[in-house]
Amino acid sequence: MGTQIHGMPNYRRVVELIQSGAIGKVTEAHVCVSRAWGLQSKEDAEKNGDIVFVTERPTVVETPPPYLDWDLWIGPAPMRPYNSVYFPGPKWYRWWDFGNGTMSDLGSHWNDLPFWALKLDAPLSVEAFGPEPHPEIAPASMHAVYEYGPRGEMPACKVHWHQGASKPDAWKNDPYISKWSSGVLFIGDKGMLLSDYSKHVLLPEADFKDFQRPKPFIADSPGHHAEFLAAIKNGTPTGSPFSYAGPLTEANHLGNVAHRAGGKIVWDAKAMRITNHEAANRFLSRKPRDGWHLG
Repeated sequence: MGTQIHGMPNYRRVVELIQSGAIGKVTEAHVCVSRAWGLQSKEDAEKNGDIVFVTERPTVVETPPPYLDWDLWIGPAPMRPYNSVYFPGPKWYRWWDFGNGTMSDLGSHWNDLPFWALKLDAPLSVEAFGPEPHPEIAPASMHAVYEYGPRGEMPACKVHWHQGASKPDAWKNDPYISKWSSGVLFIGDKGMLLSDYSKHVLLPEADFKDFQRPKPFIADSPGHHAEFLAAIKNGTPTGSPFSYAGPLTEANHLGNVAHRAGGKIVWDAKAMRITNHEAANRFLSRKPRDGWHLG
C-alpha cells in the first residue's frame, strides 16, 4: 500500500526517537489536522476553504458530463441521480456512501505516525465528540479518542484525533505549538515530541539542548512507488504492507463509526464486532448494489 509520508525520512526518525525512549513512556498522543471539509455552515465552509457547501442530498437531477459513466462511477454504492455536488473529486469525499470524510482520507497519513511509533494495532474502544451525526454527510470537525492496551514494554495509551475546529489544548494554549497548522504531539513522562510531515522537534527544546539522537535503525526508503515496483518484481515487502495498512485503516474507520454511533464503542477486533452498541454494527459494512460483489 502506498502511504507517501511513511516512505519519507522524517517519520522514520520520529519512530526511532519514540521507540528508543527519547521522551520516556508515552501514554498520550494528539493528532491535529486543520482541514475542515464536510458538514458545516456556509460561513464556515467559506472560511475553511471547503470546495463545496451542502447540508442535504440534492433533489435536483443533473445530466452527467459526456465523459462520465455515472453507473460505473457509483460502483457498489446505492444508486442516486447525478448532481455536481458529488463530482468531480474530491467533492464526493464527504458523503458516507462514497468516502468517509477527513478521518478516512488524512487519517491514513497522520495517524500513521503514532500507529507506527507506538506499535498500535486494534483499539480497545473509540469515543467520538462533535456535532450531531448526519445520516449522509461526514463532519467537517470532530474529535475521537482511541484507547489502546499495553504493547510489550509500551504502556497503555490514548490517541486523540482532532480535525477542523476541534483542537487539543496544546494548540490552544502553547504559543509555539499553535503555529503548527497540523501535527502529531507525543506526550511522554520525560518530554514531548511534535512532528508534521517533514520536520519534528523535541520539547521543551531547552531540556533537549544536548540530547544525543539514537543512531538510525530504520533504513531509509527508496520511495513508496519504488517499494511497490520492487514488491512486484522481487516479492520484497513494502514499508506499508496490508498487514500494517489494513489495521491502520480499520482504526480510522472506527473513529467515524463512533461518530455515527453518537458516542463510545467497545471493539472486539477478533470478532470484528462492536460489543456495547449493537445498532452501531450496521456502520461496519453494507451490501453491495446489485451487480457488484466482493471477489
